[in-house]
Amino acid sequence: MPSKTAPVPVPKPEVAKPVEKVAESGASGKPVAKKSKVPETLRGFRDILPDEQAVWDKMDEVMRSLTRAYGFGRIRLPALEQTALFERGVGKDTDVVEKEMFTFTDQGGVRMTLRPEGTASIARAYIEHGMLNQPQPVKLWYVEQFFRHERPQAGRYRQFWQFGLESIGSDDPVLDAQVILMCERFCKDMGLDVTVHVNSLGTPVSRRAYVAELVKYFKANKKKLSETDQKRLVKNPLRLLDSKEPGMEELKADAPQMIDYLDDESKQHFMKVLEYLDEAEVPYALNPYLVRGLDYYTKTVFEVMLTNPTGEEGAQSALGGGGRYDGLIPLFGGREGTSAVGAALGLERILMAVRAAGKMPDSKRRAQVFFCQLGEAARRKGLKIYEKFREAGIDVAEAFSKSNLKAQLEVADKLKVPIAVILGQKEVLDGTIIIRDMESGAQEIVDVEKVVALASKRLQEQNVRREEKAAKMA
Repeated sequence: MPSKTAPVPVPKPEVAKPVEKVAESGASGKPVAKKSKVPETLRGFRDILPDEQAVWDKMDEVMRSLTRAYGFGRIRLPALEQTALFERGVGKDTDVVEKEMFTFTDQGGVRMTLRPEGTASIARAYIEHGMLNQPQPVKLWYVEQFFRHERPQAGRYRQFWQFGLESIGSDDPVLDAQVILMCERFCKDMGLDVTVHVNSLGTPVSRRAYVAELVKYFKANKKKLSETDQKRLVKNPLRLLDSKEPGMEELKADAPQMIDYLDDESKQHFMKVLEYLDEAEVPYALNPYLVRGLDYYTKTVFEVMLTNPTGEEGAQSALGGGGRYDGLIPLFGGREGTSAVGAALGLERILMAVRAAGKMPDSKRRAQVFFCQLGEAARRKGLKIYEKFREAGIDVAEAFSKSNLKAQLEVADKLKVPIAVILGQKEVLDGTIIIRDMESGAQEIVDVEKVVALASKRLQEQNVRREEKAAKMA
């Protein structure tokens, strides 16, 4: 019989012991809750805070005034477009399309892009909505946010605002001059001294002849080109003219210039644009190296530059630019021969320049009346009275969250309002309200139904006294 062997003991599976969570201790020895990371904006994105709103409001006023004067109608564009729109319109070999677009595929398999610029969308809208059937030219303006995955720096963000102008349906050079004039005047009205750099790229035919000479010249100097510029020489030779690579300034000085290759039509067009600018006294400078970065430009191109940039804004002295794009509408399937010209100004860059020039508008609120209330009944009644002041066009301020009269009057004093109105429990019962002259401290009890009219009268009387005092001092 086989010998019996002792059973081999089977080891019990180890049971993991629960790990005790050790809380961090503070100086008192008590556990301290671990702080979660504070959310931050994405790189290249920013918040526009209330203390900046005064300059944004002023830019908005200047935009509306200019566009109304020149007959431009506002258009609001969608933030997303099909990617093909920008690939066809802006150009596949441009930096914008190659490197900078925020592109993704949606749940339905459609490739779409956050708009990197406005002109391609404008051209699409012009065709899609049958604007060719309207009286030409069709003049459009927009103020929109755009998106580019660029390296953030002073005045340049990945989400940014642009003020744009587009005039579609005519090749008259006066429209080129008009758009340039409006861009220059916008900057001037914002307190900036600018010069417009202008050039002509001619027609596609004349430009091909020029590009052939340009390539020949730079191929002869290929060893002097950086790796980046050697790629440009193959993909988009015109971009060599605005290259900032080391040694390029010397090379460009001897390069052929576009002006020498313009066809007669383009020369005549360009000369007329300059004549209009001379008559309108728009400060400009001829720049033979100006090409702009997008494929759709023909004939006139321009950039709006700070005349004497200093400090931080010197690196971003170009505030915007534009030009003529006579081939874009037909490229998208629109009517052949549909000409257009447009421009866009970068509002963050303009804001930075306005701040550097010391031209920031006063952001302090200038209320005329301060509303004070005491007690819950007065607060409820006060909302209705406050609204009556607003409807009458009187700028009124309040501190509804404060219940102490002294604290409310201190706020009124800081705002330097000339008049305060005070509503308490007794006044609610009596149907009255107190009008207080903040300068003299004099008070008057009036019918609550007449307070808006009486306050308006007091304000007018104060203005008259102020003007008489100023006249005597003069």
